[in-house]
Amino acid sequence: MTYSIEEIYETVKMTLYYHFDIRAATLGVNLKDCIDSDLEKFKRNIYEKVTKYGKLLNVEADKLEKKYGIPIINKRISVTPVAIITETLDRKGLIEIALTLDKAAKDSGIDFIGGYGALVQKGMTMSDKRLIESLPEMLSKTERVCCFLNVGSNTAGMNMDAVIKIGEVIKKVSEKTKGGIGCARLVVFANAPEDSPFMAGAFHGIGEPDYSLNIGISGPGVVRSVVEKNKDCDLTQLSEVIKKTTFKITRSGELIGRELAKNMKVPFGIVDISLASTSQVGDSVGEILEAMGLERVGTHGSTAAVALLIDAVKKGGAMASGNVGGLSGTFIPVTEDAAMARAVKEGALSLDKLEALTAVCSVGLDMFAVPGDIPAETISAIIADELAIGVINNKTTGVRIIPVPGAKAGDWVKFGGLLGEGPVMAYNKFSSKAFIKRGGRLPAPVTSMRN
Repeated sequence: MTYSIEEIYETVKMTLYYHFDIRAATLGVNLKDCIDSDLEKFKRNIYEKVTKYGKLLNVEADKLEKKYGIPIINKRISVTPVAIITETLDRKGLIEIALTLDKAAKDSGIDFIGGYGALVQKGMTMSDKRLIESLPEMLSKTERVCCFLNVGSNTAGMNMDAVIKIGEVIKKVSEKTKGGIGCARLVVFANAPEDSPFMAGAFHGIGEPDYSLNIGISGPGVVRSVVEKNKDCDLTQLSEVIKKTTFKITRSGELIGRELAKNMKVPFGIVDISLASTSQVGDSVGEILEAMGLERVGTHGSTAAVALLIDAVKKGGAMASGNVGGLSGTFIPVTEDAAMARAVKEGALSLDKLEALTAVCSVGLDMFAVPGDIPAETISAIIADELAIGVINNKTTGVRIIPVPGAKAGDWVKFGGLLGEGPVMAYNKFSSKAFIKRGGRLPAPVTSMRN
């Protein structure tokens, strides 16, 4: 892959003026070979492996930042789903493994480590149940460990018993962590990708090699700038402009990822081309949608605008690289995106409309706060609604919901750092309890019968 002088100049300009960066360099690490009947040796094996590669990731990423001038914002590690490697451990042992992962991440300079989770789309083993039940305690005792649960898929349907349980767990996590912030490290998925570099849902899938370096690029500011410069073109032309811009961003991301993997002597995995907002002004997916011509995100036409954006992003990324993977969608979080938060505050964007946007965004309901008095079964119902979109349409959808103790709809909450700030969103007060408590499994759609 060769690069022209013009491409290099454009990349420099994107970095200097439009917030282009490598949002995440995430190393997937297989921990199955760390298993030992002696818990202390098991923990030591995990600690040594994670710290060795975590430190290496930091060193090599820093070298590339200096070489190319493109910031690599987050260096992270994802591991084998913990429920798989802890089948023989009790709850106390699970917590010790989590604390080991947390210490390893901290000691190696890794900001988050993902993979404390389980694949339960068709049913739960005893190990899965113990892990789910350990989440409130684990999230209250760790700072860097992130959790995922995959409770649905296109081929399995949705495990409603797991959905019931996770609603109860999220309530407990909210109560045990300050301001409910522990919930920001927990994602519930349908069709979870095994190679996503983005937290909190990243994990190293069972079909992956021992190591795999996955890159998450981000350029909402770059895309917004080109949309603003093309105010008079029609939507077909606008799609082409976005597609070409995404092509350039993806090329830069793959260059960094391949060289970083080569320097670390690990396989290169994928480039996740998701547009990921931050709370900074100018680095917002919501601002892209408003630059397209929407007065505020959430007004009529918003779903069509997101559909155009994600289609152009996917096409541009696919043309630039044969290694596009992960989520590769458009994040539309509330607290992590200043324009999204403003839209909710001004009444343009409701929770129902946000769910509608996720039908085309390929990511899901992300980082939104709700009142702390929300019933557990309502949390489960919100999760079921969102994941049903993924199951029926054979796409990834996820939910990261934060019940804030003591908060009511309209309050403004601050989570800090990348997690941002935003308004507490109202939920539907009519009950879903009788429906949710039926449990069982939502059957897989007929479109799953493809063999």
